[in-house]
Amino acid sequence: MNNIQSILAVTDLSAHGLRTVVRAASIAAAHGALLKIMYAPAAFRGAANTDAARGLGAVCLEVAERFDILVKKIDGTRGLLEEAALEARWCDLVVIGDEPDRSLAAFFRGQPAERLLRAALRPVLVVRLDAQAGGYRRMLVAVDLLDESRPLVDLACAFDAQADVELFHAFTPMHEGRLRYADVSAHTIDAYRHACARQARERMLWLSDASSARRNRVISSVGRGDPARQAAVQQQYSGADLLVFGKRGRSALADFLLGSVALRVLRWSTGDVLVVPNGVLAGWRAQASAALTARRAA
Repeated sequence: MNNIQSILAVTDLSAHGLRTVVRAASIAAAHGALLKIMYAPAAFRGAANTDAARGLGAVCLEVAERFDILVKKIDGTRGLLEEAALEARWCDLVVIGDEPDRSLAAFFRGQPAERLLRAALRPVLVVRLDAQAGGYRRMLVAVDLLDESRPLVDLACAFDAQADVELFHAFTPMHEGRLRYADVSAHTIDAYRHACARQARERMLWLSDASSARRNRVISSVGRGDPARQAAVQQQYSGADLLVFGKRGRSALADFLLGSVALRVLRWSTGDVLVVPNGVLAGWRAQASAALTARRAA
């Protein structure tokens, strides 16, 4: 994501929707990217709207002049999820508001941002806050300490090079219940808990030492409990205006039955959230590996 060339902003032209466009435009200006703006009514309930088409054109002209960027209006759409997902596949980032869908169907298939994330397989930025000059002030990157976490940290640092970065991991000692059931002493359980925390801190040090991360001001913190809830709590505690999370590729049914950490973060977070599919992280890791190999060969 250090080479964002094209951004898609999906807006319903409401006050909240225009805030989404402004955030997308500020990111496009920072990266020198093309901004595409598409109209879609709330919850992607598609319908032809002549007034919306005229309003979208005015918004495109205003944003292009204000931010001095290239802006393209996406014409000829009915505001359907499938149309947004198709357009998103040609972009590096999708920006959307968090206007909730309170229908019964949304309970099973997810909110509009969740559905677009699954359909597009692109990083999706869900905007809740007003865009401030100079980009984000502080971002919280939630990591699970697996190999995918390092490209997520690199991606987050490249997304906004000026923001302070806090790496956060919430560990869940899954075996504590079994130890208690086996009548293991409280001292042993406490030692096990401290060992888990120490291991997490050591792994966090490895992540914060990433070469791209050192260009940002980076700190790390470790919590204990449900990762989604703890990440949302930590975002509020630290005052981070952006939370960055990775998402494993699963179907809507799997997310509904098994639960998704990333999607629960979307529901509980109070700030902006950038959700990155693991497929994007795999590509990022491959590019970084190829670049490193080329540097060593040179």
